[in-house]
Amino acid sequence: MPQNHEIDYRIYGEEMQVVEIELDPQETVIAESGSFMMMNQEIQMSTLFGDGSGASQGFFGKLMSAGKRLLTGESLFITAFTNMGHGKKCVSFAAPYPGRIIPMDLNLMGGKIICQKDAFLCAAKGVTVGIEFQRKLGTGIFGGEGFIMQKLEGDGLAFVHAGGMVIEKELMPGEVLKIDTGCVVAYTQNVDFDIEFIRGIKNMVFGGEGLFFAVLRGPGKVWIQSLPISRLASRIVAMSGPGGRKEEGSILGGLGNLLDGD
Repeated sequence: MPQNHEIDYRIYGEEMQVVEIELDPQETVIAESGSFMMMNQEIQMSTLFGDGSGASQGFFGKLMSAGKRLLTGESLFITAFTNMGHGKKCVSFAAPYPGRIIPMDLNLMGGKIICQKDAFLCAAKGVTVGIEFQRKLGTGIFGGEGFIMQKLEGDGLAFVHAGGMVIEKELMPGEVLKIDTGCVVAYTQNVDFDIEFIRGIKNMVFGGEGLFFAVLRGPGKVWIQSLPISRLASRIVAMSGPGGRKEEGSILGGLGNLLDGD
C-alpha cells in the first residue's frame, strides 16, 4: 500500500519549464527552498526541519536528516505545501535554469533513485531526501561532482531538474557507459557507479574534459544532462571577463564588438 501522497501534475514550457502540482484536500507536496512559483489561496505553506519525512523520525532523526542535507549543499529546512481547501488546488514550481523537469515514479523504480546533489525540485510528501556517499574510496576522492549524491526514497512521485537536453538510457546487465562526471543526473539503485582515470598525458593536458570519467555499469536506468550547471556557470564567467569573447567574429577583437553593437 503506497505511503506517499498521490499527487497529479502537468509540466509546461520548453527551455524554462514549470511543474504544476494538483493537490486533493489534505494532500501535501514538499519542495526545495527557492523553487516555489505560485499557488492557490487555500494552499498552506509550512517549513519542516530535516528532509520532510514526517514526525515519525523523532527529534534526533530529524537532526540527522538536516545534517545530511547540509552536506549536499541544501538548507536545513524543506518547505511543505498542503491543500487546506475543499476542492482540488494547484501549486507550481519553476526550474532554476534552462533544462528539463523529469518526473520519477519511485514505486516503479524500486523505491530509490540516486541523483546529483542539486537535482531535486519537489516530491509528494513521504518521499525522503537523503545523502548517498559513493562506496568506493577512489570514487569519493576523485569523482568530482559525483562524490556526494542525493537519494530519493519512497513510493511516490518525485521531480528532478537537469540542464539542457536530457537523455534516458536503459543499461543491460554488464553494459558500461562512460559519462562526464557533471553530466550524470540520476540513476537507479542497481547501477554501479565508479570513476575511471583518463589515460594519456596529452588527453589530460590538452583534452579539456577533466581527468576522470564517470563509469556506470548496468543493469538499470540512467538519466544524462547535456548542460551541467557548473559548465554553464564556468562559460558565463569566462565570457564575462576581459578578453572573454569567443564567437565567430572574435578574430576582429574590439572591431567585432563595434560591428555587432556590443
